[in-house]
Amino acid sequence: MSAVLAPETAARSFTPQQLAAPGLRAFERIAQAWQLSVDEQLCLLGQPPRSTFFAWRKHPERASLPRDTLERLSYLLGIWKSLSILLPDAAAADAWVRQPNATPAFGGRSALARMLAGNVSDLHAVRSYLDGVRGGGWS
Repeated sequence: MSAVLAPETAARSFTPQQLAAPGLRAFERIAQAWQLSVDEQLCLLGQPPRSTFFAWRKHPERASLPRDTLERLSYLLGIWKSLSILLPDAAAADAWVRQPNATPAFGGRSALARMLAGNVSDLHAVRSYLDGVRGGGWS
């Protein structure tokens, strides 16, 4: 017979402050792998001031991220994870974001170009596309 966990112990919720540092550290690794410029990084994170961005990089444990930035990080981590599942070769997964893509979601542009349009909805579109591919194959 298994014990039933009380709802408060079944799933731990994290505060935005607790999510900031791990999210920023993961983003830094993604930025390196995708060879993102500082300007591209700023765009993907929602255009924080440069001084704020560099303060986040220097001391991620002190970062207080806006909800929009946390949402963007969540999408980017999901994109990273989906690519690592779909393309187990890290070099291929990292290159995919810059390759032109003929599917309607990208219209011949790369996934990175779509993400760099600057809207959270663009990150969502890339994430949704990859989730769909994971569920049913490349389209």
